[in-house]
Amino acid sequence: MNEWINFFFVFMIGAALLVSVVGLWLTAVMPSFDRWSKRFFQVYFIVLMLSCFFCLLEMVLTALSGPRMAVILLLVLESLLLSIPLPMQTFYLLHNTGESAYSSKLLHCVLGLWTVYFVLIIIAPFTSIFSYVTPDNQYYRGQWYALLLLPLAVIALLNLAGAMHRRKQLSHRVFVSFLIALLPMAAALPIQMFVDVYPIIDFSLVLSSLSMYSLIISEQIERDLSLQREIAHERASVMVLQMRPHFIYNTLMTIHSLCRLDPQKARQVTMDFADYLRKNFNAVAGDSAIPFSTELEHTRAYLAVEQAQYDDMLVVDYDTPFTHFRLPPLTLQPIVENAVKHGMDPDAEPLHISIRAWHTDSGSKLVVADNGPGFDPSDIGKPHTTLNNIRQRLEMMCGGSMTIQPRDGGGTVVTVTIPDRAAK
Repeated sequence: MNEWINFFFVFMIGAALLVSVVGLWLTAVMPSFDRWSKRFFQVYFIVLMLSCFFCLLEMVLTALSGPRMAVILLLVLESLLLSIPLPMQTFYLLHNTGESAYSSKLLHCVLGLWTVYFVLIIIAPFTSIFSYVTPDNQYYRGQWYALLLLPLAVIALLNLAGAMHRRKQLSHRVFVSFLIALLPMAAALPIQMFVDVYPIIDFSLVLSSLSMYSLIISEQIERDLSLQREIAHERASVMVLQMRPHFIYNTLMTIHSLCRLDPQKARQVTMDFADYLRKNFNAVAGDSAIPFSTELEHTRAYLAVEQAQYDDMLVVDYDTPFTHFRLPPLTLQPIVENAVKHGMDPDAEPLHISIRAWHTDSGSKLVVADNGPGFDPSDIGKPHTTLNNIRQRLEMMCGGSMTIQPRDGGGTVVTVTIPDRAAK
């Protein structure tokens, strides 16, 4: 039985050591971690790594009948290092709730209790009332051993109570991570005061480390996704602010000419242009997917303005019986604008653009095809800022995708796919 306990003990210490090394490496390589969190987790995992190292070293010296004083010293260092994560968890709790550490009664109590434990653990080697080591390096509890662990047990319970009290101030992810880190230790330490369950404490320490490890990963992922969404949103804003100057100029000149030749049409083009501008700027204000019907109206307003300039040189076909899906703002309109920009040639045949949307077994399809010159083979591999931005926003905001292919007979076909899970 003792062999199984020793095996379990060594296994849990090894697991804690591995988690601490991996956690320390992750905190060092993650670029978007804020400075305070990076330093906190680095110290946390260094403390855990050192405590595991001293624990393993103490086990080796005990097994080899090493110097008794060396074993006692390692036990003291191990006990001190294993206690440090408890007040550190208090610090991290306050950091996540935005509380001042200097005025926190919780932190003052925790530090006071830890100071008491520090004093007791320093005194312990000089008396046998808490614990003692026999000449053959066997460790035994003293009659006041429970008193030695009492400050740590109270700290663990205070941390748990503090996390529960502040649960509304914490995100669900952080609160669950705290519970995983605090609950096992809060349960194991009071039991350890009276019954030897040291392997359970080791197990609790590994759980605490894994919780911190998962917190690092989830925070990094959340930060990266938030940063990517912000970048995509800023790019969408730039797209609006960088509307083609000649498009605006030509539109205004067309309206000017129509005011004399066809006032009724001039009023209609003015309304279409105003609608196009309004929807462009509304797209910048939004940061979530919009109904396809809204994006389609935006595209119709844009094409109405272009058709007023080019007359019969621009022909558009709509085949959109299915509109019950959502997509990022400024998806269809920039694709169509790109087709007009690269496909319109006054000396060539009229530019035909078809816009189709339908539902498949797995999601929604949106296809924009034109009979323009298509992509120049020399352009392959060159960056296309507008289309790349659309592709990134499709992936981030609704898990969609976009492909660009040559059209049979000349031209380009752009296909947007939106999965059903994001269509509604």
